[in-house]
Amino acid sequence: MVTGKISILLVDDHAIVREGYRALLKKQPDLEVIAEAIDGNQAYQQYKLHTPDVTIMDLSLPGQSGVETIARIKQRNPRAKILVFTMHQNPRFAAQAINAGALGYVTKSSPPEVLLNAIHDVYSGRRTLSPDIAQALALEKTGHETAALESLTSREFEILRLLAEGKSKEEIAQTLSISAKTVSNCYYLVKSKIGVNSDIGLVHWAIKMRLIDIYRLK
Repeated sequence: MVTGKISILLVDDHAIVREGYRALLKKQPDLEVIAEAIDGNQAYQQYKLHTPDVTIMDLSLPGQSGVETIARIKQRNPRAKILVFTMHQNPRFAAQAINAGALGYVTKSSPPEVLLNAIHDVYSGRRTLSPDIAQALALEKTGHETAALESLTSREFEILRLLAEGKSKEEIAQTLSISAKTVSNCYYLVKSKIGVNSDIGLVHWAIKMRLIDIYRLK
């Protein structure tokens, strides 16, 4: 029996998307959106301020990404319960989000009841995946490249993704609020872990692993 409402922090950079899902959640008698955020840094600050029962977070955010924000929140509070709600259907993104500390991963193509059930699962401490992601993860090959990707930390994964998109080390440092030296150190670690020895090789590897889209590269 529910004795109180599950408090929720909703993180998405699209106002219309937040409005739509806020309306859905408002209809549920045991759910309450107590705070919202439009980017990773704001999500972290709102989490510190409100300590919600469940944080629902997109992965594609301006500046600091969802994966990095998940890791940051979990570092502050290891008991934080985070549900990723995103358009990304790539199982590798799901694996990274879970490795960073997310308990659930639901795609935005899922029916509303999948999201609502996932909120309750995550609140109860149960890991949950939308059916499409669960199937994709089950079919994922366990080869050397996948193992290399899974060996990356959340920060290394984000630096890899941003480097592959053509961002400079200085831009990445500013985006992730870390020093350029830290970016450089991670850069060499990433290349070593994935087994490439050039920037071109890094980009080709990221494309092959479907971490970025070719049309986004300039």
